[in-house]
Amino acid sequence: MSAIELRDVSVEFHEGKRTVQAVKGVSLQVQKGEIFGIVGFSGAGKSTLVRTLNLLQRPTSGKVLLDGEDITAVQGSRLRSLRKRIGFIFQGFNLITNRTVGQNINFALKAAGWPKKDRARRIKELLDIVDLGEKVDSYPASLSGGQQQRISIARALANEPEILLCDEATSALDLETTQEILSVIKRINRNLGITVVFITHELDVAKAIFDHVAVMERGTVIEQGATYDIFASPQHDTTRSLVERYLGIELPAETVAALPPGRLLEIRYKGSETYEPLISQISTRYGTPVNVLHAKIEYFGSRAIGILIILLSGAPDSVEQALRDLRDHVFSLTELERGSKGETEALAADGDGGDGADASGGDGYIAGTGDGIALKED
Repeated sequence: MSAIELRDVSVEFHEGKRTVQAVKGVSLQVQKGEIFGIVGFSGAGKSTLVRTLNLLQRPTSGKVLLDGEDITAVQGSRLRSLRKRIGFIFQGFNLITNRTVGQNINFALKAAGWPKKDRARRIKELLDIVDLGEKVDSYPASLSGGQQQRISIARALANEPEILLCDEATSALDLETTQEILSVIKRINRNLGITVVFITHELDVAKAIFDHVAVMERGTVIEQGATYDIFASPQHDTTRSLVERYLGIELPAETVAALPPGRLLEIRYKGSETYEPLISQISTRYGTPVNVLHAKIEYFGSRAIGILIILLSGAPDSVEQALRDLRDHVFSLTELERGSKGETEALAADGDGGDGADASGGDGYIAGTGDGIALKED
C-alpha cells in the first residue's frame, strides 16, 4: 500500500473575478520508505501540491489518502492528530530567533503534548540525529545557514513523524551545505524509515537522493517515474529541457570552427554501456581516428549516464561502417553538422531519426540536446 496517494487533485484560488488553477488533476503515489521528488520550474505548482499532503492547503477537488485512508475532509482534533504524523521543512528555517536551539525544539514538543519530563531526552536525541548536540544552548543567529536548517529538520522530527515534507529545503544554501543537508535527509530516510517528499527546482538534488520523481508544469504532472529513467530518457519537452540544463555539454563556436574535417557526433550511453571501451574498439576495428572533444558521466547510485562529443574521421566507407556499429551499441547517437545555420541530422540509436533540433542563425556555440543541436547566440 502507498504511504501517500493523490487522486485527481486540483487546487483553485480566486483573485477577484479571476480563478487561478494552481494544481490541475494530479494523481501520484508515494511508496512507504522512499524519497519521492517533485521538480519543475518556478510557478509550476509544486509548493501548493505538497501543502495538500498535510491539508495546509485543502484540494478544491480530488482526494488525498494516507495509508489508504481518505483524509481530504478531516477536521478538528482528528486533523491535529494527523499532522503529528507529518513533519514539514521549509526553505526559510522558521526558527524562533530569541529562543535557543533547545528551546525551539522544546516549543514543538510542548505544542504536541510531550510530557515535560521526557523533553530533555528527546531534544538530545533529535540534535544527535542532525549532529548538532553541542548547539543546544546556542541561538539561531550564531549558526550557519546549514546548521539552522539542520535544527529545522530536528524540530520537524520531534513528533516521530512517518512522513517528512521538504519544500525547497536547500534552495537558500550553497552547494557544499546542500550536500550536507541531503546527507542528513538520506540518513533519516534510511535509518528511521521515514517517507520523504521533497520539492525542488534543482536537479542536483533530484540526482542525489530521489528514488522516484514527478515533473510539474503549470499545475500538472507531465511525467513521472524512477529518477534514473527520467534523466536517461525524458519523454516530455519540459522534462527534456530540465534534464539538458543538467546533463547537456557544449562546444564553443571557435572550437568547432577550428576542427579538422570529420563527422561531429554526440553519443549517449546508459547503464553498463557506459563502462565499455567502445570508442577505442571502433577506432581499431575500422581504422577511424577518434578525437574526444568533451565527455561527462553522471552516476545515479551505481547506474551511469555518459555523454561524449567526438570527431570521427577516416575513409568515407570506414566512417559509415563505424557509425552503423556505434549506433547499434549506444543509447543514442546524434550527428552535429557544422553548417552556417546549424543544420542537423539526428541519427537516433533506435532508428526513428529523433525529433530534429532547435536552430537559429548567427555566431554562437553548439550544444548537444539529445535530439539534435541548438545553435545559440553568445
